Amino acid sequence: MHEGKGFISIWFFIGLLLFIYGILILGAGLYNLAVPPEHPVVLQNLHAGVWWGAFLLLVGGFYCVRFNPKRKGQ
Repeated sequence: MHEGKGFISIWFFIGLLLFIYGILILGAGLYNLAVPPEHPVVLQNLHAGVWWGAFLLLVGGFYCVRFNPKRKGQ
């Protein structure tokens, strides 16, 4: 395509969104660990919000680093 024209990969923005969603979901999951809900859901003991938030943080961070527009040698 157009080399060096300032195009930003869509994957960078997807990684940024995944990273932000990971922060929000992980924060909500950690909050539910600290302050358990009055009526917990059936599988509350699996802490899906913590695991899913951490996974999204890792994947989003990978995409942000891999497709960073300032990175040399893409």
